[in-house]
Amino acid sequence: MRVQANRGQIARALRRGLAAFGAPAPLTLRQWAERHFYLSAESSYVEQHWQAWPFQRAILSCIGNDDVQEVDILKSARVGYTKILLAAIGFFAQHKQRNQALWQPTDSDRDEFVKTELDPMLRDVAVMHPIFPARLSRHKDNTLLIKKFLGGVLHLRGGKSAGNYRRISIGVAYLDEFSSFDPDIDGEGDPGTLAAKRLEGATFPKMVIGSTPKEKGTCLMEKRAESAQARYEYHIACPHCGGHHALTWGGKDETHGFKWVGRDADSVRHLCPHCSVLITQAEYLAAAESGFWYGSDGSTIDQDGVFRDRDGVIMAAHEHIAFHVWTAYSPAVQWSEIVQAFLDAYEKAEKGDGAELKTFWNTTLGRTWEGAVEKIELDELKRRAEIEAFALPGRGENVVPMDCLLLLTGLDTQDNRIEACTWGFGRGSQMWTVDHQIFFGNPEEDKVWKDVAQYLFESRFVHEGGQQMAIYASAIDSGGHHTNAVYEFARKNKARRVFAVRGRPFGEKSINDGGSMVDIDWRGRRVKKGVVLWHVGTNLAKDLLHSRLKIEREGAGYIHLAGDLSDEWFRQFSGEVRATRKTATGSRTIWTAMRKRVEALDCTVYALWLEARLNLQRKTDAWWQALADKLGAELVQHDEPPDEPAPTKQEPKQPAPAKAGVSVSTPARRATRRAASSSYLRGRR
Repeated sequence: MRVQANRGQIARALRRGLAAFGAPAPLTLRQWAERHFYLSAESSYVEQHWQAWPFQRAILSCIGNDDVQEVDILKSARVGYTKILLAAIGFFAQHKQRNQALWQPTDSDRDEFVKTELDPMLRDVAVMHPIFPARLSRHKDNTLLIKKFLGGVLHLRGGKSAGNYRRISIGVAYLDEFSSFDPDIDGEGDPGTLAAKRLEGATFPKMVIGSTPKEKGTCLMEKRAESAQARYEYHIACPHCGGHHALTWGGKDETHGFKWVGRDADSVRHLCPHCSVLITQAEYLAAAESGFWYGSDGSTIDQDGVFRDRDGVIMAAHEHIAFHVWTAYSPAVQWSEIVQAFLDAYEKAEKGDGAELKTFWNTTLGRTWEGAVEKIELDELKRRAEIEAFALPGRGENVVPMDCLLLLTGLDTQDNRIEACTWGFGRGSQMWTVDHQIFFGNPEEDKVWKDVAQYLFESRFVHEGGQQMAIYASAIDSGGHHTNAVYEFARKNKARRVFAVRGRPFGEKSINDGGSMVDIDWRGRRVKKGVVLWHVGTNLAKDLLHSRLKIEREGAGYIHLAGDLSDEWFRQFSGEVRATRKTATGSRTIWTAMRKRVEALDCTVYALWLEARLNLQRKTDAWWQALADKLGAELVQHDEPPDEPAPTKQEPKQPAPAKAGVSVSTPARRATRRAASSSYLRGRR
């Protein structure tokens, strides 16, 4: 008996030792999940063996297909996406033995995912036990940051820091709740691009990105899905006419989608777009078993992940695909629940509380929300540009218009240039685009600052009244890598009304949001007297700009845009939207850049800060008339804004007229300067 027991122990030891040299029978991810995956009690309504729903099967098959390199999933809640993600992690760790990394929007999101989803899966899916010996112990191979398997590793990271995308080489990358990531990570790019860099060199690179969507125009997930080779929706065959169609929300006047009677949520049916017959949820569930995914290019994907072209012929798989799926497809949710949730949210929205309706749109319909986004429309800006705005009749040269009485310049610093936008201001907060300049050079060097000084202090612009105008005040952005250089320039030119400013992205109380003294450390030398750093309420300034751009009639508050501004200027000026973003102190609605370059907008914000700092909205008619008299201007009387503040008695101090030998900004002079310094505005970088 003892000999037989020893033989049994030896046989088991040999099997364990030789197992590493064996090749497992090939399985697809769908087959692996249906054979091995288990629903844990901590993260499921019912603890049990998992069976994929019909619409989930092709998603699983495509994630496991080495020919499909990028899978995007634009989804609602309650469609089982997290289970798909966990199954993929287990499959690539146990069956494919590949290195993986998963990013969540924040470190805390990562910690919660590991504790409530990943660790229970590793505990309850028995096939993971042999490859993860450290699962039951506190071990360096089993932490919130890393899970080391036999044959592979899973890195777990938060997505806030660019450092979390470095120093790892992987074959599979996951980004969960992609819409909640910052659009630009530490100035190094979007999170999808940073994660993709970690896949370079992989034999079979795989990226899986999923999320519920957010605001229209700012949603990272929507943008990514739009770049896919094809976008797929799950189609069923109508039990009445046989025509295939997706489940849609539709609308009151649409000839498809959900329909119900009054406020009776139980009466909901789905209207077929082909035969206009209403089907029940039970009929949908029966038809879903033979459904398929239908693509924007006419191709299809069956539940085994086989791609076919529009003629039904098997084709090569697309490398980048996107799926859209929403709650109505889930067998675990009653259609009547969806309708009732909408009715409740809609009732609150009619009373002014639109939060629940937005949540319904994102998390139930899996669609971006359009109602919460404010933006400056590019096409509308171009339409209202005044082609002849600054042409003086009979003289044919560019001039500052009659009502424009004060010139203020906002400047933005970049690593290889300084950009300046000069705006004209008049009574009643009218504004005019007067000039835009770029001064190329390193802001740490003196030469570029000499060019800036010459422009700010010596340039003269011809006014329609016949006189010449100088720039009255300027505000320079001190953020970025050249803070001390800006401080030094502002300190030296304080008497010429040069201000060092920095944007306050949230929590501001006003556009002119106070100032503080800062020390100067210029090239290693300490200066006893510092300079004032002025804080700009950037969101409030952009709100003000947005509201003024809504004014259609010339007069108080109207913004005049010159017709000779380039397309790039307009793209920069309209390059941000106001949308909800996660910050260190919670979710806030802030203006968010949707493109890398928005210098024209930033410079305008600093000019608006100057308007607030100089208190222009409170100046009296007498103050403005004094400026007009010095310029020979004849002011046109416009209606004042209804909330015009009480006037002050401060008298204007107009800059001195041009002296002999000082440059004057004539059309030829301005055109020459633009050609030399602003060629990128016409597309030549």
